[in-house]
Amino acid sequence: MSATNQLIGDRLREAADLLEQQAANPFRVRAYREAAQTVAGLADELAEIHRRGGVEALEALPAIGPRIAAAIVEMLRTGRFGQLERLRGSLDPERLFRVIPGVGPTLARRIHETLHVDTLEALEVAAHEGRLASVPGISPRRAAALRAALGEMLGRTRVRPRVPAEEPPVLMLLDVDRHYREEAAAGRLPRIAPRRFNPTGEAWLPVLHTERDHWQFTAVFSNTFRAHALERTRDWVVLYFHTGSHPENQRTVVTERSGPLAGKRVVRGREGESLAAYGIPEMSHGTPRASSPARKRAPKTPPSVQNAVRPMKPLAK
Repeated sequence: MSATNQLIGDRLREAADLLEQQAANPFRVRAYREAAQTVAGLADELAEIHRRGGVEALEALPAIGPRIAAAIVEMLRTGRFGQLERLRGSLDPERLFRVIPGVGPTLARRIHETLHVDTLEALEVAAHEGRLASVPGISPRRAAALRAALGEMLGRTRVRPRVPAEEPPVLMLLDVDRHYREEAAAGRLPRIAPRRFNPTGEAWLPVLHTERDHWQFTAVFSNTFRAHALERTRDWVVLYFHTGSHPENQRTVVTERSGPLAGKRVVRGREGESLAAYGIPEMSHGTPRASSPARKRAPKTPPSVQNAVRPMKPLAK
């Protein structure tokens, strides 16, 4: 077996082991194990298979579906496996985004803080939805270049239509958020030790793997610079979700601090649907937006991570 195939197989196997340790769905665990076995038994290089037939050729291999094929392409193109890094607690989104041609440290930070995404797949979805335009310093021309670069890196052979990606309903996202916070407060979830903003190396970050209908979810508290700077690490919840046919995307759920949704949990970027979820009519002049934490100036260095588990309020009725 080639060194590249060996490395990719080992990473898929480690992802399966970590998912199992974190109480993920057994079918999801088995999918990664079977994919690792497929890679171990290949006579050809994964890189050569991909070169000949693109991501579709990888999906044609036994036990390699769209999600794992995309992960293999990510490893082939960038040398990294974002989902595995998240499972390990070592994901550094700003560093990850710097592998995109034309993205330096400053722009990587702006992308992360503005779009609240931390994987290449989620960034690609945001790019095709036109959300790159909200990032300071990204012109329409630059946004188009980044979309093309992401498509090349992730092995897309067809241009995606510029339509909003399918997502779970807001009520489902709020339910997963409630479930995660309740389980975390009760101390019933496995914990990982994130490398960022965690000088003691303590395993303080609870992680939940769950499913609703055909959606697979992973929920964690936000471990971003801004969450630490604004002391929201026990409030902001990042939800990652995907299906067998949809790429991974993510949303952040926060407690709104002003306006008609004050005190309620809100899905950032889907405030109008959050209003409807609580039975609050939209204002005649338009849907009020959730207040942005970015309006408060953040200190240059985030405060130390507070490891004590604080009680969390359930979703307001």
